[in-house]
Amino acid sequence: MSDTGRDAPAQSAAADREIVISRVIGAPRELVFEAFTEVRHLSRWWGPQGFTTTTRAFEFRVGGEWDFVMHGPDGTEYQEWISWTEIAAHERIALLHGESRGDPNAFEQVLTFAPDGAATRLEMRTVFPTKELRDAAVEKYHVIEGGQQTLSKLADYITEIVRKGVED
Repeated sequence: MSDTGRDAPAQSAAADREIVISRVIGAPRELVFEAFTEVRHLSRWWGPQGFTTTTRAFEFRVGGEWDFVMHGPDGTEYQEWISWTEIAAHERIALLHGESRGDPNAFEQVLTFAPDGAATRLEMRTVFPTKELRDAAVEKYHVIEGGQQTLSKLADYITEIVRKGVED
């Protein structure tokens, strides 16, 4: 389900700096997109297994920011910041993600939402500023597994919403 870029042929200058994770989620893309765009949803599923999220500020619009803290299961707190750089409703979200505004190690991420029958194929394409930062994120923070776990939590959350019939 993921392509770490290591075994894939170099398709672009960024290939050695990127991580691609995808998952098919059993819901219409409008609902999957909404789960990424409203803080009331994000706070319920964002982050790897065992993590919780506290939002300090959230404004979903191009140029808007999400300032939040991820709380790890071991008590470690991770300061996080996202600024949205492109939004195409129900299709695509591009963002810059770092520890804070101006973080020189911030990475770019593009989320695409494609219909897959009655489901949605979600792809997260992350490009780090350098190969070294990408490799460090993989080794130190286990971002591939964390990304897969995050999308799994999203899928579980959306299944719960669909099951309850709550698409508010």
